[in-house]
Amino acid sequence: MRRVIRWVDADGRVAIGVELEERGRFRRVTGTEDPLDVLPDPGAAADGAVVEAGELHALPNGLRLLAPLDAPEVWCSGVTYERSRDARMEESASRDVYADVYAAPRPELFLKDAAGRRTVGPGAPIAIRSDSDWNVPEPEIGLVLGPRGAILGYTIGNDVSSRAIEGANPLYLAQAKVYAAACAIGPAVYVPAGTPEAFAITMRITGEDGDVVYEDTTSTAKMVRSFEELASWLVRDNPIAPGTVLLTGTGLVPPDEVSLQPGQTVEIRVPEIGTLSNPVVLASTLV
Repeated sequence: MRRVIRWVDADGRVAIGVELEERGRFRRVTGTEDPLDVLPDPGAAADGAVVEAGELHALPNGLRLLAPLDAPEVWCSGVTYERSRDARMEESASRDVYADVYAAPRPELFLKDAAGRRTVGPGAPIAIRSDSDWNVPEPEIGLVLGPRGAILGYTIGNDVSSRAIEGANPLYLAQAKVYAAACAIGPAVYVPAGTPEAFAITMRITGEDGDVVYEDTTSTAKMVRSFEELASWLVRDNPIAPGTVLLTGTGLVPPDEVSLQPGQTVEIRVPEIGTLSNPVVLASTLV
């Protein structure tokens, strides 16, 4: 089992690191800056100097973590947990839409980003819409996909969303989901030796003073669909480029009185992958 990360140095040079058997120690890969060259067999690729990365919160010697890959597209799955179904039914006047898709053979899938225009990595700001008064993070497991939807590895994703806009009308889904810095992925791609049984996901929102605004944990064992099922639907009659990331839905929904605010920080931790941490800003400040 290995993790693959990417970083940039003070001179702007990008490098890939592959985790050694000692967790938190990454060996630099030479000869490529494309993680897709590494993911099929990470252990065979590592051949450079060792970087001590610990829990991936900070790298030494002026190195800065990047998103583990530049995903050509990021897609999302919706209503894959009972908690997500209930929350979206509560926020929407069109309740049957969400109840029906939760139980239907065909899942909800939508395009979150293309060419990385709206996706950031660890430590970079995520954004909330300035025309919405109810905005939430959505912590999810992201599947890194190869040819024909094969799962190459797993990362963490944050599908930042406006519950107010989506709840007003399901046809506003794109506006609720697709805008500047509305998505974050990282800090690593996890490549297990076999198919993982389940991932525990913990999310914490903290204020500028460090006080915890919200914290909770869920497990992908509660999903109504499998990772393989979602990937197979995505590639059905739909061409995707290798390195595409498919987020698999959220099982953590903060209470209605919690809405993201500028100055807060969202941390999503999955033990096998690491912690994805991002400060919150207004999207209007980024465009």
